[in-house]
Amino acid sequence: MQGVIPTGCSSLDKLLEGGLPLKKISLVYGEAETGKSSFAIQCAVNCTRIGYKTVVIDSDGTFSTRRLSQIAYYDSEKVSPLIILVRPTTFQEQALAIDHLDEYITRKVGLVVVDTITSLYRVEIGGKKETFALNRELNRQIACLAQAAITHEIAVLITSQVRSIFVKDSISVEPVATRVLKFWSEVVLDFRHTSQTRMIKVRIEKNPKSKRVATCHLAIKGTGISDYDR
Repeated sequence: MQGVIPTGCSSLDKLLEGGLPLKKISLVYGEAETGKSSFAIQCAVNCTRIGYKTVVIDSDGTFSTRRLSQIAYYDSEKVSPLIILVRPTTFQEQALAIDHLDEYITRKVGLVVVDTITSLYRVEIGGKKETFALNRELNRQIACLAQAAITHEIAVLITSQVRSIFVKDSISVEPVATRVLKFWSEVVLDFRHTSQTRMIKVRIEKNPKSKRVATCHLAIKGTGISDYDR
């Protein structure tokens, strides 16, 4: 297998030197409607197109076969059977799905996607359960994903919701459980809205192949995420 899973966006792939790296976790975070889930589906589709299966843990319950068909518009019948879908409905079920990944991961699997890894965690936090225990469990789950990435030589892509923070009299956003997520992630991509409809700005905060922060602009289209044509 080649050393990366292409994202299908040439400008982003160029900055990442090919795409999402194997044996590492890549994190995508951003506000609603910034294309995170479409990006995750697109990476899953691209993984199948280079001959490998993808395991998708759909913790948001928003994985759409319609969206999959739009993104894999010319070969959806070939792509669909190669995507293994797991749908946990509680944080505990998400833990079980991650703990039993070995049952799904074979030599034919090249990518594991968890979309969104913090949604069910956030539900538990909202239920006023013990925050420390939940943070520890989230950390354990991501550690398991990191170990699976190394052991099976696959790429892992996780997406996250964001929360607002105050920085020097202004409001910014960061991933939910940012310390845990950023600690384990070797690639960190920040998806942001722009003044242009359907255009997003991607800020590469962390990249094992480059120490500099880089940006590019992408477009959210019916057929997925692509380079933005000015």
